[in-house]
Amino acid sequence: MKLAMIGLGRMGANMARRLMQGGHEVVAHDMSAESVQALAQHGAQPAFTLAELVAKLPAPRVCWVMVPAGEPTEKTIAELGALLSPGDVVIDGGNSYFKDDVRRAAELARKGVRYIDVGTSGGVWGLERGYCLMVGAERAAFELLEPALRTLAPGQGDTPSAAGRGARSSTAEQGYLHCGPVGAGHFVKMIHNGIEYGLMQAYAEGLDILKCASAASVPATQRYDFDLADICELWRRGSVVGSWLLDLTASALAEQPKLEKYTGVVADSGEGRWTVQTAIEEAVPAPVLTEALYARFRSRQEHTFGEKVLSAMREKFGGHVEAKK
Repeated sequence: MKLAMIGLGRMGANMARRLMQGGHEVVAHDMSAESVQALAQHGAQPAFTLAELVAKLPAPRVCWVMVPAGEPTEKTIAELGALLSPGDVVIDGGNSYFKDDVRRAAELARKGVRYIDVGTSGGVWGLERGYCLMVGAERAAFELLEPALRTLAPGQGDTPSAAGRGARSSTAEQGYLHCGPVGAGHFVKMIHNGIEYGLMQAYAEGLDILKCASAASVPATQRYDFDLADICELWRRGSVVGSWLLDLTASALAEQPKLEKYTGVVADSGEGRWTVQTAIEEAVPAPVLTEALYARFRSRQEHTFGEKVLSAMREKFGGHVEAKK
């Protein structure tokens, strides 16, 4: 299929490349002309304005937006809404709040323009590994976009279905899923990221305890000098705590055992806060996810080794660079 990719940052450019590798045609736009030209060298059709982009698409036009959440997304979608026609589709694949999706969909529906929200996980590794895609949309809009989703997703690969699924029919095994109506995709991604906070915090705290086992304050007979890179490598094999996050942590510690390049300043994205807010609205206790969010707030004041582990993981999976003080 032919579609537009708007926003050619860490995620958008790689998604466009994966789509083109899968045989799709991509019209590319970004605020940076250099980014547009760079992707054009990989086969994308360049568009230096949204009007030019819309003119290069066949009806129904499909426009995938991958710009920062908040005002940049609001502005881009509003401008697209003024240019598109009934039956066209706008996709927000960024990290938007699901309540904003519901509002935007209603605004676009007045013009007959359809809206899809896609919670996208995969970070800087998505070009190679594929993206986990959580989709909120009307069924017809989802089906229109499905060829692109199938290409972006990792596919089943060598990961078997979970025991007990039997003959259950779903695209979940392929790495993409229609989660429900508009907003459902970003809702699922919001909770996904809240869980991610908790997992990362658990690894970070555990490794901090291991590191501090060699402290002078510990009785000599109970003092241990652990090789954390080796322990993480060990846990990757047969342990119940194995995961991709552990893989990335093992890699970071192998490259730099003391994580000297990291200060321990850990940013939080909107999804972690929204997860906690939603838990409060639903009266669902979520102490682990809430504490993981608060730990990130605390990291901006003083820094432990555990926070350096968190920072290292964020750079490894998402290319997130620490904010400068």
